[in-house]
Amino acid sequence: MKKLLYICVLLFVGSLSAQEINWMTFDEALAAQEKNPKKIIVDAYTTWCGPCKLLDRNTFGNKEVADFINENYYAVKFNAEGTEEINYLDNVYTNPGHDPSRRGRNSPHEFTQAMKLRGYPSIVFFDEKGAYIQPVVGYKTPRQLEIYLKMIANDDYKDLTTQEKWQAYQDGFEYTFGK
Repeated sequence: MKKLLYICVLLFVGSLSAQEINWMTFDEALAAQEKNPKKIIVDAYTTWCGPCKLLDRNTFGNKEVADFINENYYAVKFNAEGTEEINYLDNVYTNPGHDPSRRGRNSPHEFTQAMKLRGYPSIVFFDEKGAYIQPVVGYKTPRQLEIYLKMIANDDYKDLTTQEKWQAYQDGFEYTFGK
C-alpha cells in the first residue's frame, strides 16, 4: 500500500512540473490574433507518423520549448490528413477525400496542400497578420527547434536572404534550451 501511495505521489508531482503548450485550432489562432497579435506556429502531424509522436513527447513536451511557444506564439495542432474545416484568406479548406474507415495514411487535407507540405511532422510559421512565413520539415529536438523559434519570434528571418547570411546566423546563434 505504501508503494502504491508513493507511486501516486511521484506521478502527481511529475505532472505538476510538466509544462503544456496551449494548443488551439487554426481558426481560433486567427481570431486570437485580431485581439492580440502574435505569430502562429502550426504542428502539422498525422496519426500514423512516429516522428510526429516523438516531436510531441520530446520537443513540445519540453518545458523550455512549451514556455517559449506559449509566450511568443499561438500554437496550432493540425492533423494534416484530418477533416477540420479551416477558413484562411477567404478560402475554406477541408478534406473531401478523407476516408474515415481507412487505417494509416489518408488523403491530405487541402490546407496541407496549400502550405505545400511534403513531409511529417512539419512545423509551419505564420506572422502576426496570419501571413505564411515558412515550414520546418521533420523531427526536431528542443535544441534544434530553438533556433527557428527564436529566429521567427524576433523577426530575424527577414534579414536572412542568402545562404551565407543563414550560415552566419547559425554560427553566431547562442543556444539556451537545455543548459
